[in-house]
Amino acid sequence: MLKQVIWLVWLGGCLSLTGCSTTTVYIVRHAERANDSDTTSISAAGHQRAQALADRLAGTGIDSIFTTPYLRTRQTAAPLAQRLNIQPVTYPTQPTQTVVDRLKRIRSKEVLVVGHSNTVLEIVRGLGARPSKTKIEHNEYNNLFVVTLRRRPFAKSADVSALTYGASPTQ
Repeated sequence: MLKQVIWLVWLGGCLSLTGCSTTTVYIVRHAERANDSDTTSISAAGHQRAQALADRLAGTGIDSIFTTPYLRTRQTAAPLAQRLNIQPVTYPTQPTQTVVDRLKRIRSKEVLVVGHSNTVLEIVRGLGARPSKTKIEHNEYNNLFVVTLRRRPFAKSADVSALTYGASPTQ
């Protein structure tokens, strides 16, 4: 009984404070490239992966999408953005702290960030989570990191789940 009373008091306090929130940030690398140039688009396999991402995240409540200025990140986000009628916001690739700071200010939302192999894990770590991976390989396109940011009156936490989506990179 005492536990229930404490929980109700805590819940009431959270509901009355604007400091309580949970934000979920989905972070992916752009889909497969057509070639290795900086300005390339995504390949046919990349378009399939972008559609798989849209299918995977369509029911999660995504209300914001962030992409870099590169075509391949915008193309990766496009099917989901179209399905949800969301205009993606562009962020600079470097420094990653720019997008991290912006993400940290978001409260009680579901957000997709499409980045690059050399920035995705930096963003995850910048949000305060500890990914199990230390590097995303050149041929890895199916990683989906889910960072849950919890803000409570006296504590903040960031947890990450490492998932995959779409076809295996070896296919």
